[in-house]
Amino acid sequence: MFKGDLAAGLTVGVMLIPQAMAYALIAGLPPVYGLYAALVPLVIYGMMGTSRQLGVGPVAVVALLVAAGVADLAEPGSSEYIQLAILLAFMVGVIQLLMGLLRMGFLVNFLSHPVITGFIAATALIIAFSQVHHLLGISIESSKHIHVILYQIYESRSGIHGGTVLLGFGAVALIYGIKRWNKRIPGALVVVVIGTVLVSVFGWDGRGINVIGEVPSGLPSFGMPDLGWDAVYGLLPMAVAISLVGFMESIAVAKSILARHRDYELDPNQELVALGSANLGGSFFQAFPVTGGFSRSAVNDQAGAKSGMAGIISAALIGLTLLFLTPLFYYLPNAVLGAIIVTAVLGLIDFKEIRFLWNTRKDDFAMMAITFLVTLLLGIEEGILTGVVASLGVVIFHSSKPHVAQLGQLKGTRIYRNVSRFDKATERDDVLVIRYDAPLFYANADHFRETVKKLVSARGDALRLVVLDASGINSIDTTGIHTLAELENELAGNGIQLRMATVHGPVRDLLKKSGYLKSDDEERLSHLEIQDAVDAFYADKSATPA
Repeated sequence: MFKGDLAAGLTVGVMLIPQAMAYALIAGLPPVYGLYAALVPLVIYGMMGTSRQLGVGPVAVVALLVAAGVADLAEPGSSEYIQLAILLAFMVGVIQLLMGLLRMGFLVNFLSHPVITGFIAATALIIAFSQVHHLLGISIESSKHIHVILYQIYESRSGIHGGTVLLGFGAVALIYGIKRWNKRIPGALVVVVIGTVLVSVFGWDGRGINVIGEVPSGLPSFGMPDLGWDAVYGLLPMAVAISLVGFMESIAVAKSILARHRDYELDPNQELVALGSANLGGSFFQAFPVTGGFSRSAVNDQAGAKSGMAGIISAALIGLTLLFLTPLFYYLPNAVLGAIIVTAVLGLIDFKEIRFLWNTRKDDFAMMAITFLVTLLLGIEEGILTGVVASLGVVIFHSSKPHVAQLGQLKGTRIYRNVSRFDKATERDDVLVIRYDAPLFYANADHFRETVKKLVSARGDALRLVVLDASGINSIDTTGIHTLAELENELAGNGIQLRMATVHGPVRDLLKKSGYLKSDDEERLSHLEIQDAVDAFYADKSATPA
């Protein structure tokens, strides 16, 4: 077991060194802060997380969210900016920890999968284009709007440096080539070594190739983040967004890996506690927000990780790098870090899922497309907000207008099925059987009443019985109870009897508690099967069979 953790920890650690430094650049921070973020949080998650293969650390999407949230408050790279990024990690940690302790992991369900797909695809494009200037050797101002980035690149086209272009795009091609040849080889590390050696040996830094320069040695110092209330207030919306998006990405990755393992269980609320503790603890050691990443987790799993010890070993390797190896990164070209970022984030665009959404459900595709376009054109925060609103809108729409089935009896059986799907399902002229596939509550009470009235009207004067198959109604509120009573009275006024079948226990309890379900008519409103309701109707002396 330890042998697998050792191999996985060393492999991921080697992979994480260049990635962490690259993602720090996305966040608007000096590269060394990426290594800080890959140290303490990994140790804490390794001890507290329930996923045995999840690779926690800096990720591209969260790094961009950090930049989007902090850039409006301070100049990227400044000491104030760094302190705000660390404070943001503290706030994310507190929020995730509280959510976990209060068992609020369900909140991420309000960010649907189509929304996440669109948001990540747009974010990946923004990140990729934000790094193009490193591949071209030009300088542009940081922006979270892709049209602004593209315009600045166009305006600076005369300053494109040919050597940087060759180095940067050569690194991109080499990374993709290595990935195609053998995915186990850390392509990012290979291009870092080659790029650094070439620049240092041939003195390309004196010929216009930009390098990251001196990287401070030593472990991060302990310190309490500066809790200025104005800063906390300004960062709060982005802290909430990072908490939700980060957890959503992490739990999605953890679940995808869990599908290949059956020897442990994943606890979403404990995952929130572990991620919150990792961010909170990391903030005391100069880390910016972190979460679980797909590529590192996949490598961790493939390399044989069996427990959280793999992450602790990766952190130890990062620690050794900070203590002894940072001088080696002096000649690391910015173009190579840009290449690492571009190749990493473009892999986040899930074209297969986008095609699946298009072919399966157009409304889910529309939700994904709206989130994608808003994020791409208007900004990160706007994209997240739009995604949440779109997700809630879809929930409300489906809840307010659920599926309704008109049922008929399969000849020679007691089974009733949807007449629009089963040709052999037949109906009696005097009996209407309806199945309502949703909880009956204030949001859909009017839809329920109007749907039943429409179906009753369509059947004409021969109708004498309406049977409500309540198997799909798993809950009911007071508005639903009032609606049911009003509908029954209206049907009775037209000589039509209402009977209910397959009523769930909790619904029946509420109907009794409300006084709607009285002892003298309890049998009429709580048949075990649809056929029982029909048979009881015909057995009633007051009923006249058609």
